[in-house]
Amino acid sequence: MAPLPPAEKLSLAVRKNVRDEYDNNKADLEKQLSEILGTDWTIEADPKAIWPYHNDGYAKESLGSCIKAYIEGAIFQIRYLSGRFGNEFTAEINDLAHAHVLTVEVEDQDPPRFTYNGCDVKDGKLRILFHEKNLGVNIDNALQENSLLPALNNAPSDKPFSFHARNGIRQDYESAIAGVKKDIADLLGKSQDEITINPNFEANFAKLSEKAPGRDDWQERLGNFTLKYFEGLAYQMRYQKVGEDEMVQEGLLEAVEKNEYAFRIVDTLKYSSYCEVVLEDGVLYLQTTPEKFGVNIDDAAQKLIDQL
Repeated sequence: MAPLPPAEKLSLAVRKNVRDEYDNNKADLEKQLSEILGTDWTIEADPKAIWPYHNDGYAKESLGSCIKAYIEGAIFQIRYLSGRFGNEFTAEINDLAHAHVLTVEVEDQDPPRFTYNGCDVKDGKLRILFHEKNLGVNIDNALQENSLLPALNNAPSDKPFSFHARNGIRQDYESAIAGVKKDIADLLGKSQDEITINPNFEANFAKLSEKAPGRDDWQERLGNFTLKYFEGLAYQMRYQKVGEDEMVQEGLLEAVEKNEYAFRIVDTLKYSSYCEVVLEDGVLYLQTTPEKFGVNIDDAAQKLIDQL
């Protein structure tokens, strides 16, 4: 979409509003944003480039107030999400939007990605984007969760996982796996230090990226579902009396001589239609295919005793 030409000159009333509401508050807004993100950020907005999209709305006479409101809304959303997701989330923003610049611009893709507004990361800048027909509409929502998280996920990165996967792993897996590991270790009569829980995140992400999984939200669910596969293992071990029957416990320990319990994505299954347990080279693998990822999770280790 070709942008409209910028205004050659703004009226005195509009210039005064820009000065009073945007220019005079810009330094404070940058300070607020920098304090939330823990490093220096700057704000960029070109009033002459934005004003032609006023559509006789809010921004026609109050352009400075409109720009300021977009930025205040963005700061509010970043503060809220940072409080919810923690320091790792602010580190992600700083890393992915590495220029540390927040801008206000017109949506430049055709067809537009947003009905009213949204955001993306381009050239290392975090951009507040408004629809060309809706400048000043739903201002506070431009960086809400369902806009900012996909923007970070789509930002260029050399990391082995997407932002959605990293965020899900932090929130859903890392916060809870220690308790699951303790359950498994206790059932085996081992200390936690004696066993290894291997989620295989990098290899599994790569495999899931190659083949379309059976669900659209697999990236966000990678951490949560991986945790549930291991929770399912603990459940099946308990149900099959691994912690009570010495013979069963001894047989499992002999088969899993490396004391490693892993989850992996494979192309085909050997014994089941959805997920299964396999013992290979002293390692216990819970496994499924990309198409069945997340299906019947609790049943993966159902045939554990049969494999012994």
